Amino acid sequence: MNNEELLDYDDLGDALREGRALRPARGYRFLLAQGDLNFQSRLVSDPVPLGRQLLETAALDPRDGYSLVAILPSGDFEDVRLNEPFDLRERGAERFIAFQTDRDFKLTLNDHELLWGKPVINGTILYGLAKPADGEGVFLEVPGGEDRLIEPGDLIDLTEPGIERFITAPKRPLTFEIIVNSRPRTVNARTVTFEQIVQLAFPGQHEPNVVFSMTYRHAASTPHAGELGAGGSVDVKKKGTVFNVTRTVQS
Repeated sequence: MNNEELLDYDDLGDALREGRALRPARGYRFLLAQGDLNFQSRLVSDPVPLGRQLLETAALDPRDGYSLVAILPSGDFEDVRLNEPFDLRERGAERFIAFQTDRDFKLTLNDHELLWGKPVINGTILYGLAKPADGEGVFLEVPGGEDRLIEPGDLIDLTEPGIERFITAPKRPLTFEIIVNSRPRTVNARTVTFEQIVQLAFPGQHEPNVVFSMTYRHAASTPHAGELGAGGSVDVKKKGTVFNVTRTVQS
């Protein structure tokens, strides 16, 4: 049996979800991450600990330049002063992030103010914090322009002047611009089939004695160029995949 099993503790997350105050206990469980969203369960003995005591539960030395932020139930981030008490019962904070940094960067996510201890934040972090619904994405607001869709693998520089503002919103349908027999066409899926391209080149029904041959180049899939036969498919680029379709009538 480990020390945690011997402790009489109350879980902050359980108290929040159950809508109740923390009960008197010998320990209080919370979640702590280091510079990301990989939260680990930690225990503190006092419901009103100093910020440095929260760090010390993870064997982090406050003298090594750590800062600490709490994620409040509202979604806002609050700076936790290392030498000041932080009332877990009053704030209702379950999750904390420690950063080894001498500077915090401000951003907003759905109008909630966040403090991030690194000059770059990746899309995976933003999606983990925002938890968008199906069909939604995280967008960076662009004043006077089109908001930029953030993909999970994107890295966003927070050192630019001003505060980066992110929102969740429905994703726009993906479209891909291709060229079929020298004419621009738009498709709504990355993968296109031989039969789809034939219809774009020569719409309508075709007689059994009509045969089509097709070549392509600048494709996203490998090989990037070649011939495509009936039943085949290729992945196209966002813009610029070219198809040439030839129609032959057999006697």
